Amino acid sequence: MSQSDCALSTDKHELAVHVRAGAGPIVIDCHDEPRAAELIQHVGREIGRPAFFWSAARGLSRLGRESGLDGTFDQPAELLRHIDQRRDGAIFLLADFHPYLDDPMIARLVREISRGHDRPGATLVLVGHNIELPDSLKPRAVHFEMTTPTRAELEAMIHEEAVAWKDGRGKVQARVDDAIVDRLILNLNGLTMKDARRLVKNAIHDDGVLDENDLPELMKTRFDLLDRSGALSFELDTERFTRVAGMPKLKQWLDRRKPVFTAAEPPKGLDPPRGVLLLGVQGCGKSLAARAVAGLFGVPLLHLDAGALYNRFHGESERNLRRALAGADRMEPCVLWIDEIEKGLATGDNDGGTSKRMLATLLTWMAERDSRVFLVATANDITALPPELVRKGRFDEVFFVDLPDLETRREILAIHLARRDLKPMLYDIQALAEASEGFSGAELEHAVVAGLYTAHAEDRVVENDDILEAIRDTRPLSVMMAEPIERLRAWASDRAVQA
Repeated sequence: MSQSDCALSTDKHELAVHVRAGAGPIVIDCHDEPRAAELIQHVGREIGRPAFFWSAARGLSRLGRESGLDGTFDQPAELLRHIDQRRDGAIFLLADFHPYLDDPMIARLVREISRGHDRPGATLVLVGHNIELPDSLKPRAVHFEMTTPTRAELEAMIHEEAVAWKDGRGKVQARVDDAIVDRLILNLNGLTMKDARRLVKNAIHDDGVLDENDLPELMKTRFDLLDRSGALSFELDTERFTRVAGMPKLKQWLDRRKPVFTAAEPPKGLDPPRGVLLLGVQGCGKSLAARAVAGLFGVPLLHLDAGALYNRFHGESERNLRRALAGADRMEPCVLWIDEIEKGLATGDNDGGTSKRMLATLLTWMAERDSRVFLVATANDITALPPELVRKGRFDEVFFVDLPDLETRREILAIHLARRDLKPMLYDIQALAEASEGFSGAELEHAVVAGLYTAHAEDRVVENDDILEAIRDTRPLSVMMAEPIERLRAWASDRAVQA
């Protein structure tokens, strides 16, 4: 049995059961019409029944053959009358047929055919996208969901496309970097075979190479194909933890869980990690760390804008959240980042219960999901978070991101100098770090930028004193918001792990 047949075996068995039982109409709501046709052809061959394909553009044809049987069958009423007269129990795959069901006569003909009578009834299979059935057909309809291509099938397809590639000079076979095949397969997960093949062809097309450089654009295209929520955004430029100063315990925790999260099959006894809450002082790198998680895991980063979920109509906000979470599930494996979660999901009494229903929707998803979506939620104000969200077990771990200590401030200053093509060894970073006690990472970056502006105004290279002066002129958040920060530290002291 070929890899393709193996991949279809489960679908074939389940669909054959429905066909033998006389179910109908069978509804396959998907974009992958070719795969549905292949499945119907396999089922027909397996149970010994003829299988046909119909579209308004090409009429009726035997699956596996090109020519139509009869041009008159391009009209739905004529087609259904022809099917109703047959006595061979054939299977008919009808593409984009559902708009015709608005006609009561067409809907009635479908019901007549699907009842089966006392003979081998024909099986009608409707394939298309966003199929809506009239109420008269819903009781007998069976909704069938095709499985997406398996890992073995995707791997075989990648190598098929590499072998098939040719350049303008007749060179045969593209080069595939074996080190990224596993990551490539992960990022094709959830796509139809048609879309997955198209993405691989596009990645190979330009240079005949499939390597690390092709992954970002492939991830972005996959997101465009799968997301239908509108509240999710895809962030192409994830960070690396080499650009995140401090947070050694968070880095170690993630390093230990990366192999399990990215494995095709988790080791026995271990479930993939599910997520973390990053709680801490504003401007201390929580958002940067969230982006770096995606970079470390080598998966897409999806940013959920909680503000975009809210709608003034009753029930629409929760529906938007469910769509967004379903979109993340389709993009697995991925990192889902909810920034300042307390602003989007803090419960209150002045919104008609919307925020409480939103929280319930999120908690249900967190508890019941089986997709590999790693949730990273960041928060600045623990008092605004509902207790149900922060209790033990909601997240794998709660990490507290505090103001940077002396050594971490040294790291941050060096990173921001290097990012602006300045050599850190030419500056007295120790003195700058000592002078900036109580500064957040964002405030340290601001001091470097302010020093650069001073030097630029005087048409010279930035000096240590320029940055030092900017530090002395800044009143850090730790001074202006001393009391709330101390309360946050007190809460986190025995409830969270220091990042």
